Amino acid sequence: MAQRKNAKSSGNSSSSGSGSGSTSAGSSGGSSSPGARRETKHGGHKNGRKGGLSGTSFFTWFMVIALLGVWTSVAVVWFDLVDYEEVLGKLGIYDADGDGDFDVDDAKVLLVKKKKPKLLNKFDKTIKAELDAAEKLRKRGKIEEAVNAFKELVRKYPQSPRARYGKAQCEDDLAEKRRSNEVLRGAIKTYQEVASLPDVPADLLKLSLKRRSDRQQFLGHMRGSLLTLQRLVQLFPNDTSLKNDLGVGYLLIGDNDNAKKVYEEVLSVTPNDGFAKVHYGFILKAQNKIAESIPYLKEGIESGDPGTDDGRFYFHLGDAMQRVGNKEAYKWYELGHKRGHFASVWQRSLYNVNGLKAQPWWTPKETGYTELVKSLERNWKLIRDEGLAVMDKAKGLFLPEDENLREKGDWSQFTLWQQGRRNENACKGAPKTCTLLEKFPETTGCRRGQIKYSIMHPGTHVWPHTGPTNCRLRMHLGLVIPKEGCKIRCANETKTWEEGKVLIFDDSFEHEVWQDASSFRLIFIVDVWHPELTPQQRRSLPAI
Repeated sequence: MAQRKNAKSSGNSSSSGSGSGSTSAGSSGGSSSPGARRETKHGGHKNGRKGGLSGTSFFTWFMVIALLGVWTSVAVVWFDLVDYEEVLGKLGIYDADGDGDFDVDDAKVLLVKKKKPKLLNKFDKTIKAELDAAEKLRKRGKIEEAVNAFKELVRKYPQSPRARYGKAQCEDDLAEKRRSNEVLRGAIKTYQEVASLPDVPADLLKLSLKRRSDRQQFLGHMRGSLLTLQRLVQLFPNDTSLKNDLGVGYLLIGDNDNAKKVYEEVLSVTPNDGFAKVHYGFILKAQNKIAESIPYLKEGIESGDPGTDDGRFYFHLGDAMQRVGNKEAYKWYELGHKRGHFASVWQRSLYNVNGLKAQPWWTPKETGYTELVKSLERNWKLIRDEGLAVMDKAKGLFLPEDENLREKGDWSQFTLWQQGRRNENACKGAPKTCTLLEKFPETTGCRRGQIKYSIMHPGTHVWPHTGPTNCRLRMHLGLVIPKEGCKIRCANETKTWEEGKVLIFDDSFEHEVWQDASSFRLIFIVDVWHPELTPQQRRSLPAI
């Protein structure tokens, strides 16, 4: 979860009187054209900065230069009069890790005596100059030259772990540059070769296998990554951070039970480990142990440990608090919003495209999909009758909501389209409805939504929840609506359905449903792309 956000631990439901599709395992999409909106995954770390030195990095350089007695250089930093090559040359003697130059990590060694990884064994120290030369090419972005340099070093010194690790890093960089999965698979293989050599320094072994696991996850090779993580824990049994990573590995394959065991082990040794706490809390909540999950999620976030400032943990903490009637829920939603995880307190979707118009309720005219709305409302009896026929003939086609969104009651759906794919078997039960919809690609092609019938029986309450993305809007066509007792709240406005009429709302905003009538409620749910998404974005955004 703290590594890739496509895990099964995704915080959002895509339901609103409906079920959801699975979260995509691919990387985030978005248009690559100039000025196009880009999809952002709320909940990740936001430490990257553009431009010049940050306050922290300037302070670091200031202190290092001071330590070396070159105060005069500081006085002219802002006038670009420093001969940086000369200064860096002087600092080169403080290269602590054998990567060929002095960098911020080396500065930290001077300032806080942070232990830097040791990457060189005795043999590699004898060829350090050659290793440094190749590494400098890589760090200067001359990837192809660096690949060739490290390949030659591996040929000359096949027993050198550092040379092979450099080759793996270059292949890794080259894969990113070329966007090539094939090259990345080569890097993964080379990282494994490093770990298989004799006399590999422990730090280098750990770095190689950790990166191998990370890259395996990137390619979606979750079980292969899990094997790598298991080996790491076997090699370094006292490293709780590796056990935390192993827990994530189990979560990524949906093995919550083994993940739970890992985090229980970590917390038995380091009870204040924030990373373990938030993940353990998440697992408890997934097991519907709502009240038990709250202190772990809350204390984990409050710890400020790396990997805990993630939108999904704020999401699940607030949701758990809402379910037990704790009014502090919105305090955590507000904090999540202030920290950039949520677009607002009400709009808490995590897979978003920035800049899209955001409001809870929409009119047909505002969406631009007036022809679709007219067609639905004009043909509502046809749509209703086919849905009722399916209910009568094959009740098993209506599947119960399975996302733990109900406080109580009976709620099922019959899905015709999912993630932009037509369900041929389902459409045999509602052929006229499916033919009608084929005319409207804004819904049949919406890979972040569904088209479905939704039936809700008396005595049902759906917890407040939000959908996973701001990239869609949701239409509800009333088919069989009791005279009273059925209502839906989106944000702070509550509405009721009417037979033959369409309600439109943005389900990335918090919404809640009550069915307190004396008979069933049947609606038809039609998701559409957000009207401000470009054609390119609609083609390239990964499915949800």
